Amino acid sequence: MSHSIDEKKTLVLGSRGSDLAVTQVKQTEACLVELGSIPVKVNIIQTVGDKRPDLKLSEFSDPSAFGGEAIVDKGIFTKELEEALLAGEIDAAVHSLKDVPTELHEKFFISATLEREAIEDVLLSRQSDQPYDVASLPQGGTVATSSVRRARQLSWMRPDLTLVDIRGNVPTRIRKLLANTEWDAIMLARAGLKRLGFLSSDTLTGSLDFEGDSQVCYAVLDAEDFLPAAGQGAIGIESRVADTVTNEALAMINHQPTFARVNAERAFLARLQAGCQTPVGLYTWWSADHSVLSMKTRIFDEENLDAAPREGEVSVAASASPEELADQLMDKVYGN
Repeated sequence: MSHSIDEKKTLVLGSRGSDLAVTQVKQTEACLVELGSIPVKVNIIQTVGDKRPDLKLSEFSDPSAFGGEAIVDKGIFTKELEEALLAGEIDAAVHSLKDVPTELHEKFFISATLEREAIEDVLLSRQSDQPYDVASLPQGGTVATSSVRRARQLSWMRPDLTLVDIRGNVPTRIRKLLANTEWDAIMLARAGLKRLGFLSSDTLTGSLDFEGDSQVCYAVLDAEDFLPAAGQGAIGIESRVADTVTNEALAMINHQPTFARVNAERAFLARLQAGCQTPVGLYTWWSADHSVLSMKTRIFDEENLDAAPREGEVSVAASASPEELADQLMDKVYGN
């Protein structure tokens, strides 16, 4: 069925139901509504990742966790949204882009991104006298994170640390930090903390009020030193390739500088054949005049936990494609 934007077809956005996901889909809705001629509706859809908060992210590939049914670890927060997209129940799916597999169904693509939020990781601790950076974490301290990228970078920087797994949305993880006195810190994305209103300040260290009666200390880690995940801080919008009407509307809210950066990051992951749980950090940035795009990576061996990471950094002119940047970085890192 064909429509034009002027016919005011309601554009249906799909989203997970977590507080952060709802905040992100509302931000997307607001951008579309601001265009003035596009009615928007939001459908909340629960994904398999939401249904099984008891599992570590790495355990979703274990068939025994699902009564013998194999669930791959790719797309655990996107699978049901894509099924709704394929069925025509929604016109676009709004994601935290770092959760989206690099290989998509041939009928889908990332059609737009909103302007990127902060990309850094954040250390959170309970008390003001606890350390504000990785180097000054207590000797033999314990840090909770669900991310293999964060865990491997921490272990590489501080082999003495104990890393434990943590699941749950942002408030749940902060509550677990407050309840577990044996933990020294947890790690979260700065973007999520900002979008949910926990971090309103741009200061790199300080404390935040949590649920009215607790103070949680935070330290923002330098993205050049502690590399973030591909797509971290970006809201990615996935739609059907053939849905011209929806894609025209989404193109109007696409933030091109963010789009180029995340496409380069995702292209590099694709060349690595890496998934959402591969221990690789990626940092992209534009020059001040947006004439040059640069990308830096840190890649850990998935099998050899003692191996030093591979690292590299390259820059290209803005006229180059994101794929060219990814290719050059692969050549730099692997010497092809």
